[in-house]
Amino acid sequence: MELMKALTNRYSTKEFDKTKSIPDEDIEKIKSLLQLAPSSTNVQPWHFIVASTEEGKKRVASAAQGDFSFNEPKILDASAVVVFATKTEISDEFLYHIADKEDRDGRFEEEKFKEGTHAARKMFVDLHKYDFKDLQHWSEKQVYLNLGSFLLGVSDMGIDAVPMEGLDMKALDKEFGLREKGFTSCVVVGLGYRASSDFNATLPKSRLDQSEIIEVV
Repeated sequence: MELMKALTNRYSTKEFDKTKSIPDEDIEKIKSLLQLAPSSTNVQPWHFIVASTEEGKKRVASAAQGDFSFNEPKILDASAVVVFATKTEISDEFLYHIADKEDRDGRFEEEKFKEGTHAARKMFVDLHKYDFKDLQHWSEKQVYLNLGSFLLGVSDMGIDAVPMEGLDMKALDKEFGLREKGFTSCVVVGLGYRASSDFNATLPKSRLDQSEIIEVV
């Protein structure tokens, strides 16, 4: 699918056809979309849970109770759901871990290049940790960069999706022990194929005019 077609066709799916499943080979591609997304300085402060079994989806749906029950069908009827979680702390050990992986992947011809990359990445992390004091917010921005490319990627694959923030994230963290692992959930994406009764599928896409939002100089 062409990029502009994928952008035009994607929308927030309100009702999934629970009789249709995403093929296993596409689930593997979905994992690659999550892995290959960009992040500032390649810091990758994220963790993902992919639930495609009924039991897995029920566990995610534990966060869609009470005031958030309106999102429960979007989780249970989806073919798969992805929990996007953000690191709660970026340690020097984690930064060295990234640099070591980059080294194994052949990104550095000399040790000094590895050291320079690590120093630059640490500078930005420390800037947000100590000066701006917004490290977790900055980390979450990286997760949302991933989310944006992810939504476009699955649309290109012909898969419908809906991102959901209307969930009990504390309950979700507890269900999967995310905080003990150094993460906290921030958004969940339901994936699958739209139901014929989904009202949002037939509504025209609406965006502000380019003349209003774009200034050309």
